[in-house]
Amino acid sequence: MHYLDEGRKDAAHTFLCLHGQPTWSYLYRKMIPVFVAAGHRVVAPDLFGFGKSDKPTDETTYTFDFHRQSLVSFIEALDLRNITLVCQDWGGILELTIPPDMPDRFHRLIAMNTTIPLGESEGAGFDSWRTYNRSQYDLDIGALMMRATPGLRRDEADAYDAPFPDRSYKAGVRRFPELVMTNPGMPGVETAKRSAKWWRESWAGQSFMAIGVQDPVLGPKTMERLRATIYRCPPPLEIAEAGHFVQEQGAKIALAALSAFRE
Repeated sequence: MHYLDEGRKDAAHTFLCLHGQPTWSYLYRKMIPVFVAAGHRVVAPDLFGFGKSDKPTDETTYTFDFHRQSLVSFIEALDLRNITLVCQDWGGILELTIPPDMPDRFHRLIAMNTTIPLGESEGAGFDSWRTYNRSQYDLDIGALMMRATPGLRRDEADAYDAPFPDRSYKAGVRRFPELVMTNPGMPGVETAKRSAKWWRESWAGQSFMAIGVQDPVLGPKTMERLRATIYRCPPPLEIAEAGHFVQEQGAKIALAALSAFRE
């Protein structure tokens, strides 16, 4: 598992930045400098199947439990503490289930365009995305990112493409939408339900939420449901021009989050 580790190792807070599908830690390039400049440590791994991490070609490797346990092991191996969890898309679907099992390590949350799937439909937008992804055995990731992020430069789109020289590297890209828990019998549902209960009843840390309003997959309605799940989560920062990959407006979000945390 490849990861970035920037800033002071003895910083008071560690910002753990987790991407989703089909991106990698490059997605946080506009947020990491802001957190580091504020004196924090930033750790940003690439999930298996993405970025510079290993990419198993057997699609059955990619399961909810495989990815969740890899992140638990990663946190333990680096002994990360005083964590500010920064998550979007699958970064949240996975990582929002972990603090209940290691609550002493997590102190703050920055959530962006993500969800805790509880075995129910995530809406027509997600259903359409899953259907489209199924039809794209060799998804053109750079083209997708340019469609989803107006103003993205060609060289930036190429960077999102770079970890995937050909379709054999895209098993994780193909599998992730299939793993979202939209059926009550799917692996991860019980873990997610237990986690949602914990966020409602036991979370005592600070929270910040940012929403890319133009996201048709995990947009405002989904995020309002998540906000209602997180104890005392304040009203979100809504970015009208941003879509699913809201970290492309990352500097604005990072500064607003630090301000909300009174830094």
